[in-house]
Order: sequence, then C-alpha cells, then structure tokens
Amino acid sequence: MLELCDIYKTFNRGTVNEQALFTGFSFKANKGDFVSVVGSNGSGKTTMLNVISGSIPIDGGRVTLAGQDITNLPEYKRAAKIGRVFQDPSVGTIPGMTILENMSIAQNKGRPYNLGFAVSKKKYDGFRETVRELDLGLEDKMEIPVGLLSGGQRQAIALLMATMTPISFLILDEHTAALDPKTAEIIMRITDRIVKEKKLTAIMVTHNLRYAVAYGNRMLMLNHGNIVLEKNGDEKSATSVDELLSVFNSISIECGN
Repeated sequence: MLELCDIYKTFNRGTVNEQALFTGFSFKANKGDFVSVVGSNGSGKTTMLNVISGSIPIDGGRVTLAGQDITNLPEYKRAAKIGRVFQDPSVGTIPGMTILENMSIAQNKGRPYNLGFAVSKKKYDGFRETVRELDLGLEDKMEIPVGLLSGGQRQAIALLMATMTPISFLILDEHTAALDPKTAEIIMRITDRIVKEKKLTAIMVTHNLRYAVAYGNRMLMLNHGNIVLEKNGDEKSATSVDELLSVFNSISIECGN
C-alpha cells in the first residue's frame, strides 16, 4: 500500500551541522495496517512522516502509494490521498470559521472552489450526524467558530476533516501530545473507531508507549533513522509497556543519555 524504498536524507548538507538521518531506509505498510511508531527525539519519526507527506524532499530513494510512484509529487497533490492530523490542535482547522464551514471546506478537498449557494439542509444534517458520532456534544455547536472550542474538541474536528474525503493513508503526528490525559484518551478512542470504520491504512507517531502497545496491529521503534524494533500482530499484542520501556532505556544508555 505504502512503501519507502532505500530512502536517503541528509540535513544541513555541507555545513558543520550536517546530519545524515536516513541512509537506505526502507519501510512498507500494507493495506489496512495501523502502525504505531515510537522513538526518542531525533530518531527520525517526524522526518519519516514528512517524507511520506512530501513536505520535505529526499536525497535518494522512492516513495510509492497504492502502486503509484509519488516520489516527485508535491505535497498539495499527495494531500488528495493522504490525510494528516498534527500535534497542535490549532493546525488543520480554520479558527475563524464555524464547525460547519470547516467541514464544508474539508469535504471539498481536491475539487474546484466554485461559488455556490449555502450548505443544503441534507448536507447540514449529514455533517451534524457525523459530528454527533464524536459523542462530544458538538452537534449543537455547528455555528460556533472552531477557535472557541477546547483543544480536544478541535482535535476531534481536525480528525474528522482529515478523513472526510476518500484517502489512502492517514498520518497521525503525535496528535494527542498537546492534550490532557483524559482528553487524549477520548481522541484515541475516536481515532481507533474512525480508522476501523473507514478501513484506513494509518501510521501514528507517539511518545505514549501505552498507546503504541494498545492501538494498531504493528509497532516500530526508530533510532537514528533505523528500525531497531518491530512487532506485528499477536507478537505486538503480547508486548507490554514495561518491555517496550526496557528496550527504549537500553538504547538511551547506549547513546550516552
């Protein structure tokens, strides 16, 4: 479904701060996979997501999605098939527009923005029902600017917007990191439900080891641009947070931390 093949990426090339992060990195996500990715700062997690989304160029290698080579496809064109939810709840929505307006724009992704009449009642009722499924009481706040919502409510709307149109791949970029523990739990339950109901292929970068263990069918740990741990299926289900933390700590000690 998605494949990173022999990826090379060096930052600050030709300077004293030159850093070769990916040197022949490869990764493949099959259709329907929900992959959790963990690792310390600088391990390559976010760079991996940026390579997939096309927000940074690569020095070598190939990126394919659903059999199509998208290596040279710009980010805005990849966005037609790749949805992304960021760490900051304020990213991914338009604060000055209402929930209804935000959802209308999201549904129109990839289509011409022609002038037309206001949202029809049928479409309004559909948006309201979609929001009702979040179970956050937002179906009665469709006319409220998104900027007035709480961080968790806004992140839930961002998650809906990222998955409103048919996409091939969903990127979750530490999307619960800025939320309080209770709200993060709610967002994770919503995320899991949406991924399963829409049968999405998804990759989630997280610093929460418990979420990495509890959600998805695959788990990776990155270190300096390399996959140092991979668990799939039943093997992942049998992995404990303590076991994952032990591996994480042993790598930190080896790195002198």
